Amino acid sequence: MPNDPLRHPSAAARMRLHRLRKQSGLTCLTVELRNTEITALVRKGLLQPDSRHDLKAVRTAMYVFLDRSLGDVA
Repeated sequence: MPNDPLRHPSAAARMRLHRLRKQSGLTCLTVELRNTEITALVRKGLLQPDSRHDLKAVRTAMYVFLDRSLGDVA
């Protein structure tokens, strides 16, 4: 099924994304967070308590945390 939302992208599409990330100086990785770490994001005001199960919101909070922690490293 070409429109199946659960279908994984083709190898060519994954390679295209990899090259785009590399050109932008990005690395894609998976990070596992403990519940206590998500709670810390809430406590620091980087994540709304009702968004703790929203993966997109947690990712955004992590980006803000890293930017504040590491500063401008580019």
